[in-house]
Amino acid sequence: MSSSQTPNSKFIQLERLGEGTYATVFKGRSRTTNEIVALKEINLDAEEGTPSTAIREVSLMKELKHVNIVRLHDVMHTEAKLTLVFEYCEQDLKKYMDSHGDRGALDPVTVRSFMYQLLKGTAFCHDNQILHRDLKPQNLLINRKGELKVGDFGLARAFGVPVNTFSNEVVTLWYRAPDVLMGSRTYSTSIDMWSCGCIFAEMISGTPLFRGRDNQDQLLHIMRIIGTPTDAQFQKMAKDSPELQLKQFQRYPKMPLQQVLPKASREAIDLLELLIKFDPLERISAHEALAHPYFTNPNSAPYGAPPGAMPPPAFNFPHTHPGQALMPPQAAPQNMYPMMPPQQPIMSMHQPGRPMYPGQQTYGAYGAPR
Repeated sequence: MSSSQTPNSKFIQLERLGEGTYATVFKGRSRTTNEIVALKEINLDAEEGTPSTAIREVSLMKELKHVNIVRLHDVMHTEAKLTLVFEYCEQDLKKYMDSHGDRGALDPVTVRSFMYQLLKGTAFCHDNQILHRDLKPQNLLINRKGELKVGDFGLARAFGVPVNTFSNEVVTLWYRAPDVLMGSRTYSTSIDMWSCGCIFAEMISGTPLFRGRDNQDQLLHIMRIIGTPTDAQFQKMAKDSPELQLKQFQRYPKMPLQQVLPKASREAIDLLELLIKFDPLERISAHEALAHPYFTNPNSAPYGAPPGAMPPPAFNFPHTHPGQALMPPQAAPQNMYPMMPPQQPIMSMHQPGRPMYPGQQTYGAYGAPR
């Protein structure tokens, strides 16, 4: 697509990255600085005005300025269009795993770096009282420096005290916490920590840890690996979240996670155990996870980084050579950015290898109004 420029625009449009019902995302370039950006253009309805999801995304992301969160640079508004200007990243984590992993599995150095960066971004969100509520590999962007950025805040919500009651129609199925699957509406930061654990395991193995067809099947997949809670544990969870829908579940013993993830180190397994606790109150926080020996023990991770400071990964992967750039200069792949038509329910079943929603356009972690 040839370059074009809208009147009075600060940016020149380059190629289109994706298109959906209400929004189109372009690669763009600043007229003043030549910086490459992502332009998310939302067409406004004359009667309905600005979509509430866009208003929420803008209001939340204006406060989130962190190296591991996709930066919202600017917002431009006309009667017919709202344009969100984001920093540009070349790939999402899913595509990075597909192109740089061994059948999707990343090497231990890269897993450790990306996990550290994911937790830093998540901790910053939680420190600012924001729940992301849709962490998954497709919503994490990777730039040429190897920096991981949390993106797509279309489902994010602010939280505070007293505890708010939220929707349980959140988080893509395979990354959805068991308490949310059972109907919890009083969750907090633990919902994101479960998703971080699922992403962690997926980076190690190359495949999603829990791949259910619907809520109940997803719960069974989870219980087959981490075990079915006891009646006493279920009752404790129900006391903490009275809206939980308790049922009789088949009793599964806990599987050793080392058996599930044979490539993982002892410290990685220990951290994962703490992230995917069935009871949300038992899950480790983002700050606690960052202080885990997986990151801080120099004997367990001789990667040349000082304790507690994980740099972006070096680019010496099987598909590259020392000193070679992570990706050759080229147009970003088409259909990077997931698009969810607003009329479709968030809890739609996700089949492996298929779009999450009928007619879904894909264009990654910049997201789109739902």
